[in-house]
Amino acid sequence: MRDIYQTVTDQIIAELKTGTRPWVKPWSQTPGLNIPANAVSGRPYSGINMLLLWTARHHNWPQPRFLTFKQALEAGGHVRKGEHGHHTVFLKELVERSPEEDEPRKFRMMKSYTVFNIAQCDDLPDSLTTPPKAPNPHRRDTLIDEFIAATGAKIWEEDTENFAGYAGDTVDLINMPAFKFFQSRVHYYATLFHELVHWTGHPSRLDRQLGARFGLRAKAAEELIAELGAAFLCAEFSIDGLIPHAAYIESYLELLTDDPKAIFTAASKAHLRGLILREQEVA
Repeated sequence: MRDIYQTVTDQIIAELKTGTRPWVKPWSQTPGLNIPANAVSGRPYSGINMLLLWTARHHNWPQPRFLTFKQALEAGGHVRKGEHGHHTVFLKELVERSPEEDEPRKFRMMKSYTVFNIAQCDDLPDSLTTPPKAPNPHRRDTLIDEFIAATGAKIWEEDTENFAGYAGDTVDLINMPAFKFFQSRVHYYATLFHELVHWTGHPSRLDRQLGARFGLRAKAAEELIAELGAAFLCAEFSIDGLIPHAAYIESYLELLTDDPKAIFTAASKAHLRGLILREQEVA
């Protein structure tokens, strides 16, 4: 299991060392197709697998849709000879029963498997390769506004070009400049999503308490979670473009170098499910 953690972390570190954050601007030319998903089931990848498949962006494939070698065959197509797949991982909970113990022992096992982009395949049916229509990228998004309202977060929009930030220690409030002051809806929603992720960590909500897990690197971990969470939300709602926040790349590198499991924990804490962010810790 340690080898898989280390392999994945090394891949993310290699990207960061080039000055590239793998969660920034993936598949920016395909609105509505920002979340890597299984081409057959339609199920989106989540957490660390989302990051791993986002690192495949340098191939410039039109869509982040993936499937296994077997799924391609079953769909009537095939992976082209010589193509290289991408590793993803999954956790499986196992139960071990011992005659000497009263209670069964549960443990988790991590495995990796290989997937291929649909662009690496031939003869797939149109149902797996036809992209949806792109949304209008210039207006405020009613669905996103409804989602944010449903979270219950208090947001104060000021009619001024003031700073954006979350005041968690005092009033539990997200401060935002008015929409009109942002260069685009991309910048507005990416900024708001970042602060919304910080908002979820309040003691009355997810109460992340990262100090117990990361010690002196808790701030770097929280910023990484907020940045990943904003990227996941942008992908979820087809917001394409850069996430306009400080990179923190050096502190991310230090965090991931010291702790091969940190990126797994951050990705799982940052991933959206419903109206809050999922808390499925990879211990």
